[in-house]
Amino acid sequence: MTTRREGRELALQALYSKDLVLQDANTTLKRITESFSEGEEPTLSVNSKAYAFASELVNGVVSNLQEIDSRIAEKSKHWSMARMARVDLNILRLAVFELLFRPDIPKNVTMNEAIEVAKKFGADDSASFVNGILDEIASTVTDKE
Repeated sequence: MTTRREGRELALQALYSKDLVLQDANTTLKRITESFSEGEEPTLSVNSKAYAFASELVNGVVSNLQEIDSRIAEKSKHWSMARMARVDLNILRLAVFELLFRPDIPKNVTMNEAIEVAKKFGADDSASFVNGILDEIASTVTDKE
């Protein structure tokens, strides 16, 4: 797994947990990584670069949540955000943050990563749901250089 994929997955877990227990996302991220560090298997350790990227994503989503949610609500014509699965919604939030505020990450990379994370963490139809909404949002974002 790449460092950025690991970071995206950590960020997703922190944002999802924040939604469930209404706790600060950075605190949640720290607890998640600490629990991995306590594992006996070396595969459970968290790469410090992945943690740093996850932290950037979490802080970016939290800081820009109103604009991100507005974009998602605008493009999810037949789905209210309250009806969306929390996993799918937080995958969308991460990807929309990248699309809007991370010019260093190409749009196609953001979309592909979101779809792969949705396949891993979401329901059977999560990847197509995430793809459909992200495609609509990405079409309104100017190309990155």
